[in-house]
Amino acid sequence: MNYVISYDLGTGGLKAGLFRTDGTKVAFEFTPYYTYYPRSDWHEQNPLDWWQAVCDSTQRLLRASKINPALVLAVAASGHSLVAAPLDANGNLLLERVPIWSDRRAKVEAAAFFEKIDYPTWYKTTGNGDPQETYSVFKLMWFKKHHPDLFARTSFILGSKDFINYQLTGQKAIDYSYASGSGVYDLLNWRYREDYIQAAGLPLDLFLPPQKSSALVGTLTSESARQTGLCAGTRVYCGGVDNSCMALGTTGLGNGRVYTSLGSSAWIAISAEQPILDEETLPFVFAHVQKGYYTTGVSIFSAANGYRWAKETLCSELQDDHYRQMDNMAATSPVGANGVLFNPSLAGGSSQEPGEATLGAFMGLQLSTRRADLLRAILEGVALSLRNFCLAVVEPLMQPHEPMIICGGGAKSALWMQIFADVYGRNVEVTNVDQDAASLGAA
Repeated sequence: MNYVISYDLGTGGLKAGLFRTDGTKVAFEFTPYYTYYPRSDWHEQNPLDWWQAVCDSTQRLLRASKINPALVLAVAASGHSLVAAPLDANGNLLLERVPIWSDRRAKVEAAAFFEKIDYPTWYKTTGNGDPQETYSVFKLMWFKKHHPDLFARTSFILGSKDFINYQLTGQKAIDYSYASGSGVYDLLNWRYREDYIQAAGLPLDLFLPPQKSSALVGTLTSESARQTGLCAGTRVYCGGVDNSCMALGTTGLGNGRVYTSLGSSAWIAISAEQPILDEETLPFVFAHVQKGYYTTGVSIFSAANGYRWAKETLCSELQDDHYRQMDNMAATSPVGANGVLFNPSLAGGSSQEPGEATLGAFMGLQLSTRRADLLRAILEGVALSLRNFCLAVVEPLMQPHEPMIICGGGAKSALWMQIFADVYGRNVEVTNVDQDAASLGAA
């Protein structure tokens, strides 16, 4: 039996999976890394932490499975989006820490760009519906303005998973799906818009020409083989952005395949041969890892992290298996949580919610309100928010009785899944892929 290893670089850490070539998972490892918040709106990670996580997790996979590394035919990665790590001509990283997808420091740069480029036309071209300042082109404009000496030395930029591919092979590459989050990518024509790059005041050659996710980037160098425990010459494929890899791993390939990802944040994504582009609701769209398809997503920024907040603030005395105990408490509150409503926007509002300044809130509190009501209201509030702001956007492409697949850590809660089934008005299916969806998609 031969094997592949895939890496899913997430916000909280790296999920690494060892799969047989028939898709069967053999082993799985998670390695956390740190996110830095040095200022308001600044969210940074150290790319070398990603690389160390790859090395450590690969070694643990090989030890746990006891397989011969020579049987690992290939590796591929899924990576969190909207990252632009600058490197010089010798491949040296020019920033110790780089802004990640949720970093919103580049508001001034985005505003300057849209003085030159019409925003509605830009959105309809790129499908970049998340807060505009999060996209890579604006982070690069910020870098040029605030670090001109380092910017002058920049030879190329790499996304998260592309940085890992470079460490493995010494070869520079990016795929269509990751490039589609750059802020300068023409979705329907599968290429960069040179006029957008020029309007940003950036050199065209910073942006690597995209290729298929299934393209061979190169093979492991002897040094990367030494650090990972794999064999030199192991093939490395381009991989894709996390949203698209997760879509493939969760639903497979097909027109109108839809799922809900229920993690710290949450989104509903649908894969189709045409993107959903709407100037009012602003869905975010990525090119799919299968060329010719698109993954359209709509999101809220706080979901399971609201339940985690409740664990830390309302249920801090609970020991061991705290989420199960919280679910048991929440189940004692009736549907509607005795009139308590919860707005889950603890991290602000997404493009689909009423506004980015929206904050979380409990409403309908009375002297008779119990902790169980608050917990159930959180679960219901997340489901209602996704139903009202997100599902309505993609539902026209769904069949009337099509079930909703739900993946992510929140899918472990049977109570929450019943709440989602009731709120969505659809059967809910929990996939056994669970949190491994992006890893499986990359594999």
